[in-house]
Amino acid sequence: MEKKQKIDIFWFRRDLRLEDNCGLFHALNTPNPILPIFIFDPEILQQFEDKYDRRVDYFHQALNSLHQQLLLQQSGIRFFYQNVLECFQDLVAQYDIEAVYCNTDYEPDALERDARVRDFLKSHQIRFKNYKDQVVFEANEILKADQTPYTIFTPYSKKWLEKIQPFHYQPHPSGAFLSNLHLWNAPPIPTLTDLGFKTTDIVFQKPDLNVIHIENFETVREYPILDASSHLGIALRFGTVSIRACVALGLKSNATWLKALIWRGFFMQILFHFPKVVHHSFKSKYDSIIWRNDENDFEKWCNGQTGYPLVDAGMRQLNKTGLMHNRVRMVVASFLSKHLLIDWRWGEAYFAQKLLDYDLAANNGNWQWAAGTGCDAAPYFRVFNPEAQMKKFDAEQLYIQKWIPEWNSDIYPQPMVEHAFARARALDAYKKALKSDF
Repeated sequence: MEKKQKIDIFWFRRDLRLEDNCGLFHALNTPNPILPIFIFDPEILQQFEDKYDRRVDYFHQALNSLHQQLLLQQSGIRFFYQNVLECFQDLVAQYDIEAVYCNTDYEPDALERDARVRDFLKSHQIRFKNYKDQVVFEANEILKADQTPYTIFTPYSKKWLEKIQPFHYQPHPSGAFLSNLHLWNAPPIPTLTDLGFKTTDIVFQKPDLNVIHIENFETVREYPILDASSHLGIALRFGTVSIRACVALGLKSNATWLKALIWRGFFMQILFHFPKVVHHSFKSKYDSIIWRNDENDFEKWCNGQTGYPLVDAGMRQLNKTGLMHNRVRMVVASFLSKHLLIDWRWGEAYFAQKLLDYDLAANNGNWQWAAGTGCDAAPYFRVFNPEAQMKKFDAEQLYIQKWIPEWNSDIYPQPMVEHAFARARALDAYKKALKSDF
């Protein structure tokens, strides 16, 4: 029998970069040559209903960029399109593997998947080594004095800022050790067509923090027409940019932008400690709300036909581009859950299908914040007035006009519900759910 080649494996997941990649750095600093792999999991890809999906195209282009860089090193990524466990069964049959390296994913389904992989590898005396890479502080690194997790953002943020030290965002020079890769004749990446998807209009560009201007972020971020975000959401989602580099930039350049990164970490640790939030309200008493869940109303909201211009502009921007300004996200989420009394989970699921920067922890956390059901939520009695929000943040209606060409014409719909009526109806529904507290 031919002796199997001894290697270790690095498993790319939400970390599609060669530079400052913690797990890759540790893998490349072991004696065995490293074979990089990526698994196109059919179960995950089937969740993308629209086969013209910019997110799939983005990470496909990002992967191909990595692959091309590794081909220059006489290596490359080995791609799989199969069930994750079957993939590792094939690898174990082909190679003499001492360890599999990766970066930790904190979502509940990912943790269960990794537990199954760990158990399988352990049965073959193979180590499974995962590292902190997509957050600066992991779930148990910032705890209250009684060693329980924070559930309110402000004290969490304060503790985060007290604890942060330069070594926390020190880069890992993984790109300097690529000579330790397994050398082989790697085939090309499977095409989007092979995966059942279509080419979109998105163009992957390697994020460059040197050209990100956030110096005035706190003064311009609220106005949707200015488009003043860093546009790093999708890069952070798929790990084409390092969170450590982003934190270093925030500490140096803008505290408000840094706060947004801290919110990201906060929601990740909430999801880790309280996985029930995926399907239930963080505050269980809010699961008693009797939602209207009118499908016709939901369709009008999805299509940007509510008669409230700021809501409709946001939804049309989302449907057209996969993007939506953060202020507008709060308004449209509040409108769905409170004006229309439609379960926040419907909106969360719609955003999951549409948002380029969709991230389970952040999407869930922000929707529960807007609906008043979350851990650190807007009070249930706060109901955003879409008209007032428009006057404050789009006073000249430039954002409205950009996305609603028929605005102020006869064909633009009248408001589907009157604000004062909707607010009173929402407060009544919430109070009935919380009647034990009144």
